[in-house]
Amino acid sequence: MRTSVITRFAKNDRAFSGRRRIATVAATVVLAGGVQLLATDTAWACGDHRLNGAYEAPANVPGLSPDTAIVSAKSSVVADGSWNEVSVKVTNKAAEDAHGMEPFLGIHTPGSGAAARLKDVKIQYEDYTGAWKNLQLLDGCSRVVDITGSQRQRMAANSSATFKFRYSLAAGTPAGVTTIDLLASTEMAGSQGPGDSGFKTVKVTHPQDTAGTKPTTPAKPKPTPTKDTKPAPAKPAAEQTKDTAPAPAPKPTTPTTAPATTAPAGTPELAQTGSSSSTNTFLAASAAALLALGAGALIAVRRLRRQH
Repeated sequence: MRTSVITRFAKNDRAFSGRRRIATVAATVVLAGGVQLLATDTAWACGDHRLNGAYEAPANVPGLSPDTAIVSAKSSVVADGSWNEVSVKVTNKAAEDAHGMEPFLGIHTPGSGAAARLKDVKIQYEDYTGAWKNLQLLDGCSRVVDITGSQRQRMAANSSATFKFRYSLAAGTPAGVTTIDLLASTEMAGSQGPGDSGFKTVKVTHPQDTAGTKPTTPAKPKPTPTKDTKPAPAKPAAEQTKDTAPAPAPKPTTPTTAPATTAPAGTPELAQTGSSSSTNTFLAASAAALLALGAGALIAVRRLRRQH
């Protein structure tokens, strides 16, 4: 008996659906694992072995680059454009010379917030003549500002040398950059892998942070009275009035028999009303004459009435 076309199609569809589900699950597992690896270690994602601290190269592996260590660097810097020196020691442990050896220095901003940018960073290298040379910078992997190179040279077998870098952070560096990591390493032409690397964490402060910490000048204390400098006791109100009263005006110099009277200071002077002896005599004589004249007129009038 022949199987119907519909039945065969249904069987094939179920088999295809099962394989599709298996493929979907497998793809989900692979993607989830990849996301976990990326989120777990940024250094693994970009391949920079310097980001997780001082890297230690495996022992007894030939052809590795020379080892690098930071031997001198500040623990705190200010983002104001000033230079900060870093001394790097490079050691060639191999039994043969290291040709084309070149030390490197990078600046890493940890975390996920603001980061130092290319325009914020300057790095210089002290060459064999003692002169400071500006180095070209590039955006490295995972928030790292790296140099493109310093100076290639040959290092003898089983020897070491110290090289100097210096870097600065501009005043415009984002205020959120409060910590940086210095990454020191050495590369060599034809190397089979990196050697030890140097790592140092540095605290970053900004000019606006340090401006508010200037010491203030304390106020001078007021002098306290001592036994020798006791204040004079206050005088009673009566004595103060007596001492502050206005001085009496000088007496008039015109001779007179009447007692002189003086107005208080500041009061307008009044006209004097005293009389002299000659004026009194004249007035008394005039009054007596008028009195006699009146008495005589009165007597004459009475006599005339009696006669009539």
